[in-house]
Amino acid sequence: MLKETTMKQGKLIIFSAPSGAGKTTIVKHLLKKFPSLSFSISATTRESRGDEKHEKDYYFISKEAFLHKVAHQEFVEFEEVYNGTFYGTLRSEIQRIWNEGKHVIFDIDVEGGLRLKRKYDGNALAIFVQPPSLEVLKERLSGRGTDSEEKLKERFIKAEKELKYADKFDVILKNYDLDEACAEAELLIGNFLKED
Repeated sequence: MLKETTMKQGKLIIFSAPSGAGKTTIVKHLLKKFPSLSFSISATTRESRGDEKHEKDYYFISKEAFLHKVAHQEFVEFEEVYNGTFYGTLRSEIQRIWNEGKHVIFDIDVEGGLRLKRKYDGNALAIFVQPPSLEVLKERLSGRGTDSEEKLKERFIKAEKELKYADKFDVILKNYDLDEACAEAELLIGNFLKED
């Protein structure tokens, strides 16, 4: 895989985990603590949930538009996360953040996170957020009340698979207690941003 060399570069901080592990909450916490970070908005073909906003939480686009962007190599990474539902990181999104003189922070699925880690290796810190157990993860996902039984089963199967990738990340951040996980994440990010 070719490394990105033409872009003005900042650093990349990648948070990955199975859905429901707490990565989004931790990323939101870090965005408040570190003004030098900016959130990478992923593109997706799924419908928005709850109060999610286009161009704030995700770029919600049609499957046709997504595949057009794939064909024109506009994504740094993408995948069909669930059957018929695509997610990806646009090159233009990373460049937008770097042009602002900021570092990119990602809240991304496990396989996408590993692709970014491989592509930007020395410039990226990849953190896997580990839930206390698969049972706790299932309780969290069920408690959201946003998914059908069929969608929940799909998420559980994916979560079991994703937990096996933890050791491929730079750091495993245990989210057994949210306050402790956020404090540990602050230390990790603070140290990583100090490095040159």
